[in-house]
Amino acid sequence: MKFSALAVSLALAYSSASSPAMAQVAQKQPFVWENATVYFLLTDRFNNANPANDLAYGRKADGATLRSYMGGDLAGVTAKIKEGYFNNLGVDAIWISPPVEQIHAGTDEGTGKSYGFHGYWAADFTSVDANLGTEADVRELVDTAHAHGIRVLLDVVMNHLGPVTPIDPVWPKEWVRQGPMCTFKDSKTTTDCTLVKNLPDIRTDSNQDVPLPPALVAKWKKEGRYAREVKELDDFFKRTGYPRAPRYYLIKWHADWVRKYGFDGFRGDTVKHTEPGVWKELKTAASEAYEGWKRANPSKRLGDDKFFMTAEVYNYAVGHGHKFDMGRGQLVDFFDNGFDSLINFSFVADAKRGGYEQLFSSYSAALNGPLKGVSVLNYLSSHDDGGPFDPLRARPYETANKLLLAPGAAQIYYGDETARLLKIDGAVGDATLRSFMNWDDLAKNAQRDGYRVADVQYYWSRLGKFRHAHPAVGAGVHTQLQTAPYTFSRVYERGDVRDRVVVALDLPKDVATAVSVAGVFNDGQTVRDYYSGKTAVVANGKVQFDAGAPVALIGY
Repeated sequence: MKFSALAVSLALAYSSASSPAMAQVAQKQPFVWENATVYFLLTDRFNNANPANDLAYGRKADGATLRSYMGGDLAGVTAKIKEGYFNNLGVDAIWISPPVEQIHAGTDEGTGKSYGFHGYWAADFTSVDANLGTEADVRELVDTAHAHGIRVLLDVVMNHLGPVTPIDPVWPKEWVRQGPMCTFKDSKTTTDCTLVKNLPDIRTDSNQDVPLPPALVAKWKKEGRYAREVKELDDFFKRTGYPRAPRYYLIKWHADWVRKYGFDGFRGDTVKHTEPGVWKELKTAASEAYEGWKRANPSKRLGDDKFFMTAEVYNYAVGHGHKFDMGRGQLVDFFDNGFDSLINFSFVADAKRGGYEQLFSSYSAALNGPLKGVSVLNYLSSHDDGGPFDPLRARPYETANKLLLAPGAAQIYYGDETARLLKIDGAVGDATLRSFMNWDDLAKNAQRDGYRVADVQYYWSRLGKFRHAHPAVGAGVHTQLQTAPYTFSRVYERGDVRDRVVVALDLPKDVATAVSVAGVFNDGQTVRDYYSGKTAVVANGKVQFDAGAPVALIGY
């Protein structure tokens, strides 16, 4: 599928001429998480708005390839929200990597010297990492997102701290274990252990009262906030009646980010490596904090949504339904432990294995059958999946079709929409997945083998806006209408909400094609193609738009 430079001009014209009408359509349908388009970004790798904070705490740019901090920050994300970048993609929620203060040093984890640019090596869960910005930057990001109708998910870690280094001391043994390493044979060998060498495992299994770690006490005193933090902890434990066990400190600290800034949900990291009930406890505290934030900020809230949580349960597949096997037949229902959604690790393989109809119909059957009432978050590339769908970005249009049109919620990994390459010379392991966002390629409309980058982004934006306007796309029931051109419908019905769409893929480029909509839209009805922005009247169970569009995205 190729596009000329004309597509870029069309994108600009369509954005200015048709967006108001599209927005009116979108307002008629409610937001549902089952249809959400979630944009996942590593903050340090997305956009650098403040070069002054590129290297905080004495950090250096001396890591292995793509393993040092590269300058992206919270203000950079906010700038792109203000530009309308995410709205133009139809994004419903932005998932940011953990912004908490990371270990200060670099360390060799077996793939060369690395820093905690990714956010998963926490040193202090109560502070914003200075490389990413300030508390004011966090608040502005969430407030700006909400002002643009976008929710924000906070990535949270309950499982581990950052590695121990000469300047990043280990916490006491009552707080963390440093062995044995996990063997992943069953629940115990997945939770009561360390994921990898030198990654202290938080004792989330303990109910023992423990004092604050000395390193944290010293840090807070130096920063002049020890008394305040201790008072808040005292108030929390008195109010809840929880023991002063490690997991309850973390629950309080994570819920504080919701209470202070209004995050709309969590993405739980390494979920199966803690006891399942920990997440239900976290959900309770975060939900209470969210309701409190909404009451205190009525003008900033986006609606009456409940606090949302999705989980990284490594290797969970949509076919597992409600029961995930931890090994040796030990089954866990993570949906019954605080989660509304699970990240679907099988989507990449399913997308590689099947054509559109096999993929779409099987997912619709699962989500409207065994998984009805909950959802999965599909992805085709991510920060730590070494086998992405299209690492060399040879099939960016097929990637968009399968991800954004599949039943379930969709996770765009930053740069999916701009064909950011996932194979980088010199990068080892997951670093090759984590290059800086390719803004230059987009600005220059860089030529690739068979396409241009801006044309790809235009295509993703058309599908994304269509999805944003219609909950039926991700949350509806799928029915195939025609094999050639491949055409399907989605129908969503919940309470008083009714939504229906028809999609036709891989249409001839130079011939106007009639698309079957029989049984979905009636003769005489006027429908809109969300790709071209044009309208047409249904006649004899079919509708026809102008030639030249590779897809038809049909709805009211």
